[in-house]
Amino acid sequence: MENNDKELKEETKSCDKATCPHQDSKCNKKEQEHKKNNKHHDKLKEEIHKLTAEIEKLKQDNQELQSKVQLTQAEMINYRKRKEEETASRLKYANQDLISELILVLDNFERAIKLDDNDLTDELSKFLAGFKMMYANLDDILKKYGVVEIECLDKEFDPNLMQALMIDHDPNFKDDEVIEVLLKGYKLKDRVIRPASVKVNKLENDNEGEDNNE
Repeated sequence: MENNDKELKEETKSCDKATCPHQDSKCNKKEQEHKKNNKHHDKLKEEIHKLTAEIEKLKQDNQELQSKVQLTQAEMINYRKRKEEETASRLKYANQDLISELILVLDNFERAIKLDDNDLTDELSKFLAGFKMMYANLDDILKKYGVVEIECLDKEFDPNLMQALMIDHDPNFKDDEVIEVLLKGYKLKDRVIRPASVKVNKLENDNEGEDNNE
């Protein structure tokens, strides 16, 4: 296009309107072609600019869509994990309500077998022996399903596993030591389904020290 411009300038320079052998027709034609080429060139530049802008917008839209797809995939993965964890938890503790009821039956068996066998008649002793056998069977069944008794006697009081119903002040035991189990507590696998009810020792010296500090 620059060559055309040079040629046009050279021709227009050599052409004098008064003496132009082309009588202006050829010069006018060249000039019109030049203007036409310029317009076409400007139009092409405009089209290229528009296409470039559209390409950039498409790239941006594509990047945003990819980000949304990745976010959606991450949310789906997290949702699936949560559902799997919820399902696993439900299956893991599916028998909790039934086991809680059976533990109450176990409590009654324990109360029955605590009777002194020496003070019973032979007939009652046989009944007691049957109770002990049923108690042992029920205890084995609960253990089979992951029921574990909370060991707390002679242990330090743990509020996550126990509830203190009584307090004693015995110098023969440590402070915060469980000295009696009033009602057994149980865990289903790693979940506490009933805390143990206990008597906890509290040393009076510690209490007096606290009072003096106050």
